[in-house]
Amino acid sequence: MGRLRWIVVAATAVMLVVVVGPVRETAGEPVSPVPASCPERWDSGEIGGWVPEAAGLDGVEKSLVPGTPVSALICAYPGQNWHPGGKALAGSRTLTDQARSMAYDLNYLPITTDRVERACTAVGGAMTNYLIRFAYPDGRALWVGSAEEVNSCVTTTNGTVVSKSYVGPGITSAYRTGSWKLRSPKNPCDPATGRRGQNERMVPDGVIKVLVCRNEPGGNSTPRPSHGPEHGERQARELAAMLISLDAEPGGNTCKEVGGRGPRETFHLNFGYAEGPPAWVRIDPHCRPSVNNGVLAGDLDNALVDRIDRLVP
Repeated sequence: MGRLRWIVVAATAVMLVVVVGPVRETAGEPVSPVPASCPERWDSGEIGGWVPEAAGLDGVEKSLVPGTPVSALICAYPGQNWHPGGKALAGSRTLTDQARSMAYDLNYLPITTDRVERACTAVGGAMTNYLIRFAYPDGRALWVGSAEEVNSCVTTTNGTVVSKSYVGPGITSAYRTGSWKLRSPKNPCDPATGRRGQNERMVPDGVIKVLVCRNEPGGNSTPRPSHGPEHGERQARELAAMLISLDAEPGGNTCKEVGGRGPRETFHLNFGYAEGPPAWVRIDPHCRPSVNNGVLAGDLDNALVDRIDRLVP
């Protein structure tokens, strides 16, 4: 009898461990272990590009903020760009009615899992690291890490994928005012944030127009943006097809100059869509690689040069 009683007690203890264990579920899936409040410090030496923990949500490998969050907690860590790590939390702001719009815009940013090198200026100055906690109706959440920095050279990540598109000014404005709006370039010929899918193809599908700009060098040999002509769907698709046919591989805006260091012209192509932001492609015939969209890089062929030359005065 004594031995039987011991077996019953032991079995009950095992059952209690199973019942009161720490796993919580929502709709049959474990709730993501993302903290519900801002970390007290920015625990990284990076400018942007850090989150406290990557969330296990469906779609995090395809876009920065999958699904439809109901709120966004913005945490700010101001400092100087020559010493970005370890800064203390300066404040936070929660967006509710703006969270969906913010997630929509961030979801359109081109992302990659590859290490993409790029050329950046090295001006010292103020910067602010940001963590954004997006919360979902089922209780799950994920962090996005980014920054505003004087050189605009920032990595944004959800812990699984990264984007090199610069959205720092928009985050700062949302933190200060409670209203989210993605900043657009003042000159339509300048590159914008880019478009989802540019890590897979030089120009994502669905183009309906293209703005072709020839940037002529100024007195200091730096290309100066100038307005270009906009063309319709037929020309846009033909030009996109030529760019897609180029051999491309992961690469940023770095290049090796060829043909001397004198003044040179470059081209910016902004491809428009029925919905969402444009996709941009920069072409520098005097560089190798000569074509890049911020995520992929490749080289020109003569047919593409002739085609672009006919489209822009």
